Amino acid sequence: MSRLRALWQASVNATKRVWNSEDLIPPSERFIFSFNSKDEIKRWHLYSDSEYGGLSSASLEITDGTAGGDTPLTGVFSGNLSLDMSEGSTWRIRRSGFCGMRSKKFDGFIDLDAYDTIAMKLKGDGRCYISTIYTENWVNSPGQQEDNSWQAFVYIPQDGWQILKIPLDRYLPTWRGNVIPAKLEMNPARIVGMSLSVNAEGGVPGAKTGPGDFRLEVDWIKALRTM
Repeated sequence: MSRLRALWQASVNATKRVWNSEDLIPPSERFIFSFNSKDEIKRWHLYSDSEYGGLSSASLEITDGTAGGDTPLTGVFSGNLSLDMSEGSTWRIRRSGFCGMRSKKFDGFIDLDAYDTIAMKLKGDGRCYISTIYTENWVNSPGQQEDNSWQAFVYIPQDGWQILKIPLDRYLPTWRGNVIPAKLEMNPARIVGMSLSVNAEGGVPGAKTGPGDFRLEVDWIKALRTM
């Protein structure tokens, strides 16, 4: 083979590598969180109304998985919801009875622009939970540190693992728990965190409500491309 032809062939091979279709098209699913390791707890922190004088409590543990999970270990978000306030509290919150687990901020952000759906494998207790996606702030208070939040209800009947799929366009923009009454579009390319939370009141019809214990098992959270 002549030197010129060898150079031409090398150029063709390099072009094929650059334009490999498998490299250009992202996979149809992407794991965001997988609760199959004790280290997963380090990626989350808990919050509740106890920060404002309430008496609700929550914990997050990685335990041996129950039958039906994909891995030997699963995450268990559990605790107790209370509508009471501690005596002598100076806080004047409008409602108590809430707990949540929120991921620590990603290193920068994750880009889910190639995906259209969030999927979660969960085992519930009949309560309605809330899935929240946090994006870089540009909607409600530009220049502030508070992230934009987008929320959707997560209802899993008691007992039994289920895979719940929520299209990204079903997430509604919210500010401090209230839906923003405007047409806004999430930017899935700039996601900085996620959370799962539970309130003693509200939710979807038929879901368990009121004060008392709660328990949600989480196997994994993924992004899917369905279209």
